[in-house]
Amino acid sequence: MDYRNLGRSGLKVPVLSFGAGTFGGSGPLFGAWGNTDIDEAKRLVDICLDAGVTLFDTADVYSNGASEEVLGAAIKGRRDAVLISTKASLPTGDGPNDWGSSRRRLIRSVEAALKRLGTDHIDIFQLHAFDASTPVEEVLSTLDDLVRAGKLRYIGVSNFSGWQIMKSLALSEKHGWSRYVANQVYYSLIGRDYEWDLMPLGHDQGLGALVWSPLGWGRLTGKISRGKPLPEGSRLHETANFGPPVEEEHLYRVVDALQDVAQETEKTVPQVALNWLTQRPTVSSVIIGARNEEQLRQNLGAIGWSLTAAQIATLDAASAVTAPYPHFPYRRQEGFARLDPPLAG
Repeated sequence: MDYRNLGRSGLKVPVLSFGAGTFGGSGPLFGAWGNTDIDEAKRLVDICLDAGVTLFDTADVYSNGASEEVLGAAIKGRRDAVLISTKASLPTGDGPNDWGSSRRRLIRSVEAALKRLGTDHIDIFQLHAFDASTPVEEVLSTLDDLVRAGKLRYIGVSNFSGWQIMKSLALSEKHGWSRYVANQVYYSLIGRDYEWDLMPLGHDQGLGALVWSPLGWGRLTGKISRGKPLPEGSRLHETANFGPPVEEEHLYRVVDALQDVAQETEKTVPQVALNWLTQRPTVSSVIIGARNEEQLRQNLGAIGWSLTAAQIATLDAASAVTAPYPHFPYRRQEGFARLDPPLAG
């Protein structure tokens, strides 16, 4: 297992981490992902630790806290061997203080997560969304208090825009508060929007990307290809509307290229898609999920080898889309391009 610094911090994280969204799964979204009980969760954690996967990601909204509870039970007795990442800010109830990132909400959310996880600290705590109704100063000062109290080790964000992150980082620097070092983002071969603003921001400001849904919301599992209907057992029948959209022809163009590279490398389509992500700038860890042991072992096969430069170029070309404004001049016009050098690898 390769370990990398989480952004501009000293925390080492594995290049592959495990997403516990299937743990205790219930409801129309998480129930379709899976319903891993405690015994099976312990087995999956065993496999992860044997492979060097030490980071486990969850959130309070995953099955109304059941994911955190099952994860806590699965790591009981080996807390020092793992890193826990969890998130809060999305609604967990119908009350006026059951959503957002107010001081009251964050403190209660952290205390509840600690109890469900059976631990006294959270290694990486991320805001699941930007709360425009709460002053950023209130959010950051609260997170800093929780870090100083030893309940949080590192902090980050998820699903923030670039200006929201930069405003937060500027205020942290101004007041000497704990700084975001992680950005949990959607990024895949069929969803490369992260590259336009958030990747350069992460490179410049030292935020490590924790990649969620690296297989494009289940579309790059190898079960979907041109000219074939969606398999009956695919979770996309129930969950497609919850996830990031993708244009059909773009999906098939990427899948065609993945199948060609998979044949060359003698790897599977998802292994190739995951390996491509591990070689992208700013990526600290790619979060993989699994409903069972077989899926987990397949995903773990994404590391220990590397795509060639030619194979990466093939995948880059197949997945490329026209950049949105104001980015497209920097991709099309020589004068602009000189002002926009590529990120270091």
